[in-house]
Amino acid sequence: MTQVGQDSLGTRSTLTVGGKDYAYYSLKKASAQIGDVSRLPFSMKVLLENLLRFEDGGFTVSTADIQAIADWQKSPSESSNEIQYRPARVLLQDFTGVPCVVDLAAMRDAIAKLGGDTSKINPLVPVNLVIDHSVMVDEFGNAKAFEQNVEIEYQRNMERYDFLKWGSKSLNNFYAVPPGTGICHQVNLENIAQAVWTSTDQSGVTVAYPDTCVGTDSHTTMVNGLGVLGWGVGGIEAEAAMLGQPVSMLIPEVVGFKLIGTLKEGVTATDLVLTATNMLRKHGVVGRFVEYYGPGLAALTLADRATLANMAPEYGATCGFFGIDDKTLDYLRLTGREEEQIALVEAYAKEQGFWIDPSVEPIFTSTLELDLGTVVPSLAGPKRPQDRVSLDQVDDVFNQDMTDTYKKVQTRVAVEGKDYDIGDGDVVIAAITSCTNTSNPGVMVAAGLVAKKANELGLRPKPWVKTSLAPGSQVVTDYFNKAGLTEHLDAVGFNLVGYGCTTCIGNSGPLAEPLSKAINENGLVAAAVISGNRNFEGRVSPDVRANFLASPPLVVAYALKGTVIEDFVTTPIGQGSNGQDVYLKDIWPTNDEVFATMATCMDRAMFQARYANVYLGDKHWQAINVTGSETYSWRAGSTYVANPPYFEGMSMTPAPVTDIVDAKPLLILGDSITTDHISPAGNIKADSPAGEWLMAHQVAKADFNSYGARRGHHEVMMRGTFANIRIKNEMVPGIEGGMSRFGDEVGAVYDVAMKHKAEGTPMVVVAGKEYGTGSSRDWAAKGTNLLGVRAVIVESFERIHRSNLVGMGVLPLQFKDGDTRSSLGLDGDCSFTIEGVADMKPRQDVTVNVTRKDGSQFSFTALCRIDTANEVEYYMNGGILHFVLRKLAA
Repeated sequence: MTQVGQDSLGTRSTLTVGGKDYAYYSLKKASAQIGDVSRLPFSMKVLLENLLRFEDGGFTVSTADIQAIADWQKSPSESSNEIQYRPARVLLQDFTGVPCVVDLAAMRDAIAKLGGDTSKINPLVPVNLVIDHSVMVDEFGNAKAFEQNVEIEYQRNMERYDFLKWGSKSLNNFYAVPPGTGICHQVNLENIAQAVWTSTDQSGVTVAYPDTCVGTDSHTTMVNGLGVLGWGVGGIEAEAAMLGQPVSMLIPEVVGFKLIGTLKEGVTATDLVLTATNMLRKHGVVGRFVEYYGPGLAALTLADRATLANMAPEYGATCGFFGIDDKTLDYLRLTGREEEQIALVEAYAKEQGFWIDPSVEPIFTSTLELDLGTVVPSLAGPKRPQDRVSLDQVDDVFNQDMTDTYKKVQTRVAVEGKDYDIGDGDVVIAAITSCTNTSNPGVMVAAGLVAKKANELGLRPKPWVKTSLAPGSQVVTDYFNKAGLTEHLDAVGFNLVGYGCTTCIGNSGPLAEPLSKAINENGLVAAAVISGNRNFEGRVSPDVRANFLASPPLVVAYALKGTVIEDFVTTPIGQGSNGQDVYLKDIWPTNDEVFATMATCMDRAMFQARYANVYLGDKHWQAINVTGSETYSWRAGSTYVANPPYFEGMSMTPAPVTDIVDAKPLLILGDSITTDHISPAGNIKADSPAGEWLMAHQVAKADFNSYGARRGHHEVMMRGTFANIRIKNEMVPGIEGGMSRFGDEVGAVYDVAMKHKAEGTPMVVVAGKEYGTGSSRDWAAKGTNLLGVRAVIVESFERIHRSNLVGMGVLPLQFKDGDTRSSLGLDGDCSFTIEGVADMKPRQDVTVNVTRKDGSQFSFTALCRIDTANEVEYYMNGGILHFVLRKLAA
């Protein structure tokens, strides 16, 4: 049931569609009182409607907030005006969803101890959890791979799945999409999202409003392509949104990205998005909205728009938004939405000004322009998604990286027990993976056609390449089958391995032991080419250092060639069955071939059939027998799910917040530290603190699973914090991996942190620019908190991680006036005292006093990145969940 506000501006109106009446909050009526809003960006109109609907006399939303949105047009920059925004729903995936449900279960225990009502710990908005992050590529390259990977997935994760099924039976408004269905963002795009949402208000009237969501995965932005405003938040922020707490935010800047022209022959949507990501990173859009507009929109399919929207985290924006037009309606129809819903979307969008009108150019903070005709075939890498490289330059980039970074020349070594050798630059993983591209039939069909042409010419992947196909939806399999492409993909090694994120999030599975041994014993720089969205160091595979993002058809081509050290355009891909040289141009489909295939292999009935029983699951899921209950019976000895310590000893009154005195640095880090560096999702090493803890609890190494799958257990995750194998702590120069220093003694970060905690010493983390880029990983903040880190001092934060730190009661501070860790000479022997913490105000300056090893002292000024008044409340309560819990208990 929707709660609505006071509507003091009198904007509530009635829209009749197909003989049915819907209440809505009219932007036209609002314009009569706050000024014309017709040229507001579409994304800002969504925020405006949200404030109109929840206006409550200033308790959370005032008429001044509403006026501030309209006035933004006069000075379209980030405003100091804080607004309270309430998304219609929440989207979870299982890696971040398990800790969310753990926290809700722990909050039920805690509220009972505080004398409150456990029924208050229930989602107040719809929550969809899609189990997509757990399947690994253990088996590949054979017809049984999918079936075997599903079996292994359930064996590994049964304890987690049992817990999630308890959540689906015990929590209101909570819907779990079982394993093997698809990737959360593709399921959201193809099924859950409605473009216009409806619910019943207190008086029983159906209210229509823009579909909006927040999700615990940074690529929640994919749904922006459908005109649905959604972005990634940390799990703790999502939990607060579930429990009725608004998302506190400053009115953002909106960057307009104008598209003109059309893509050239042979250029894919992936090439376009890698080009746009590179442009937007250079422009600087962190924390901003991006909105696409211009005549070039007409040349993009809805799936192309979703691909552009999906990469918003890679270009650093909060969202990458599109308005609504006929292509939106066509996509809703193709994917099986009801005609009544489609009619409502059209009528509402036109009435409210969400319909794309090429004659109206919105007001933006700044703009960029891209002629689609200038986009060329591209990859990104070898370490960052924004580092676009033209296809014909990939070999040069890799070879230069070999010289500059690794100071070596290419070598080849024998692989034990195999009839081939392997060298630097050989592609050992080629994966069609990730919602970014598998949601786009254009690039998926192109991959199938490349496989078909290659198979017909007799090409096969190189024997050292681990190939995999993991679509984000079962519908992909249906249209591959109908187009006759499955047999050709299978023939060149791209058998179905699962419906999930797989390689994109590091679930690439192990390489063959002899291959891994050859790489690691000889220090080879192996390569991966994946159709993913992230290629940070240490993410894809511990055996691979050079990772390139590419379109699905290029992934197939690179599997056939097997290396990145040769020019891909002028040298052969391989030799055909009659010995002839085959070049990329010989197997690359034309645009007409792709479109003609799509026209014959996709239909509405496929989507309707696949999503008819989306929550039912396969025989494995149905066999999980769980009963719902008010509180969860935590299993003693579990190594997957445990009651976290956040609420231990909690009272109704927060403990006073004090200054941070004589804190020691735990890590001093460089630029672009990602949430993967802080809280890895992949392999757990046996000799790491997490591995040692698991073995001490009788878990065999073969059953370690991954950090991502273990996110329901704080003992594993706090030991895994800063445990990435590629992280470089400047306190221990020359050492790679999660190590730190206690005095002169070098040890694992966790072990050093526990020694500081035992002595009652607070800790800080110091770093450079773009701290916390990447996934919306709440454990990157939770683990930081549990290690005893009180503050993080950096040159700049990525949006979601900054918010997560505040939500976990960790103080985010930003250097000012050009100061850096280097210019200030900060090292591992300094101690830090941070003043003014007890009387914190949003974005205030704080003084940091530093004492060096020799006893000399100096101070510098830092900007407190607690950005809003709400966030101050969260911090003073010890975190957002503590704040919400006290509020509900009261």
